[in-house]
Amino acid sequence: MMKKTLLIIGLLISLTMSSAYAQQYALIDMEYILERIPAYESANKQLESLSAEWQKKVDAEVEIVNALYKKYQADLALLAGTEKTKRENEIVAKENAIQELRNQYFGPQGELFKQQEALIKPIQDNIYEAVKEIATSRGYTVVVDRASATSIIFASPGIDISDQVLSRLGY
Repeated sequence: MMKKTLLIIGLLISLTMSSAYAQQYALIDMEYILERIPAYESANKQLESLSAEWQKKVDAEVEIVNALYKKYQADLALLAGTEKTKRENEIVAKENAIQELRNQYFGPQGELFKQQEALIKPIQDNIYEAVKEIATSRGYTVVVDRASATSIIFASPGIDISDQVLSRLGY
């Protein structure tokens, strides 16, 4: 009875280990793939242009506030209590408006985020679908992005399917 139990345990262990070794892994390099997709480069340039335009607007508002503050500092000795408070409130209101403008453009739900979603997400979705098709057809259990996986020290170039993904996407 003891020999039978040990034999069964041994068989279970060997089956478990063989199934673990049967898993197939592949790598992609998302940066490599994205660099070779012209639509991604175009989307990035468009986002950079919008970002620069919006930053100029924010910077212009900051300059206005700085000028108000300098004028306030220069006039401080001459200002009465109510005028002083009025100017301080005006400066604070402008600073709050600048923060709102920054959030409108660059915040978590801002225009830049929305534009990224509109321009880049479809490209990423296409890449994901291509990776999924290749992984399913070739029996890969796991596909890891080498560009974002900082703990990968070495990986055989033979398991990198980045070129296959580009080919599947038509590049």
